[in-house]
Amino acid sequence: MTATTAVEKNMALLRTAYRLVEGGELDAAGQLLNEDFIANVPGCPDPLHGRETWRSGTQMMKDAFPDLKIDVLDMFGAGDKVTVLIRFRATHRGAFHQFEATGREVGYRSVEVYRFEGDRIAEEWVAPDLISLFQQISPAPAGH
Repeated sequence: MTATTAVEKNMALLRTAYRLVEGGELDAAGQLLNEDFIANVPGCPDPLHGRETWRSGTQMMKDAFPDLKIDVLDMFGAGDKVTVLIRFRATHRGAFHQFEATGREVGYRSVEVYRFEGDRIAEEWVAPDLISLFQQISPAPAGH
């Protein structure tokens, strides 16, 4: 039996964070982030900083998609980083960006890279397929 490697610990920590987000336990999930957590997100030219920034973005997702499920399709790590391919599934029950709730079931993928410091998540780079999501929650064209 070998000792758990740092990469295995980081992957387990990330899985725990996903489960907490699914369950709506955002305060507990936030405790897995460094206080000066850095988020690199599409559409933002500069990184976002802090646990509160992460929490407000995640709360917006949970408000719009309260039954959010996060399926890990693939995960691998090296050094202080873990890369994951995930699929989000949910029902659109609240406003999200410019789109009012549709009640539609949606699904989209994201490629995400996380950097760890010690036993916390220090930084993320996320590339969700928002085009696919927006197509699923856009109003139907008139006459359809």
